Amino acid sequence: MGATQGQEVMKLFVTGAGGQLGHELVSAIRASGNEAIATTHAQLDITDEEAVKVAIGSAQPDVVIHAAAWTAVDACEGDATKAMNVNGTASKYVADAAHAVGARVVYISTDYVFDGTKPTPYNEDDVPNPQCVYGASKLAGERAMGADDAIVRISWVCGFYGANMVKTILKLGATMPELKFVDDQIGNPTFADDAARAIVEIATRGLGGIWHVTNQGVVSWYEFAREVLLTAGMDAQKVKPISTRDLQPPRPAQRPANSVLHDGRLGQAGIAVLPDFRQPLARLVRRLLAETGE
Repeated sequence: MGATQGQEVMKLFVTGAGGQLGHELVSAIRASGNEAIATTHAQLDITDEEAVKVAIGSAQPDVVIHAAAWTAVDACEGDATKAMNVNGTASKYVADAAHAVGARVVYISTDYVFDGTKPTPYNEDDVPNPQCVYGASKLAGERAMGADDAIVRISWVCGFYGANMVKTILKLGATMPELKFVDDQIGNPTFADDAARAIVEIATRGLGGIWHVTNQGVVSWYEFAREVLLTAGMDAQKVKPISTRDLQPPRPAQRPANSVLHDGRLGQAGIAVLPDFRQPLARLVRRLLAETGE
């Protein structure tokens, strides 16, 4: 929903605006006719409580979309103190500063808050049970939010900006004779531009509570890698399945075997569910290949 004629323009403050989702959030806010105040990590260290107070206090936003996070899952496993500080404690700084000026928060969270053992998709009201430091730190961030704030969980995020699996798969597909991807972790690939539009609608409509925002379509990482190569016109046969336990070297952080998030609340609120992931994948691959001249 945008600021149509007669509606007041809303002011939305974005943390982590330099990241792959943050870039798209700023674009989506502006496309909706509202004002985006974009802060990157270089401009605002969210672990500096006073700096957060000053930045949000001077901006006087209507909503803070808190997308800044330390998302290096395996690195988080090796530095739990930093992970909890950035993703947990700093999220409370953001929430407190927002509430002090009467703003609501939309906090961007993750499928990693779940343990991945459920045999069916996770609903918004399922009980979190993170199995790694990253997931625990993001859950701490969720719990720092207030009753009127929104928590938006996303999964397997890909986009034009920053590092992500689509770029990795395209690079490996162009240079390696064989690619190995796990076939025992499933989820919904989520594309940053699609997710950003839904998040901005949640923000501008003043909706609170927990939301799952992912593209449609469930695949394993093995199946997703094949889809990426097929979309790019490359040989998908070079992708081979491997089980998580056979990865060498093993990953430090445990990943959920089931990361599928059911987005039931979107439909209930009249927000269009995100399209099948193959649509934005085709759009992204075209854009990335055009950029590289392939």
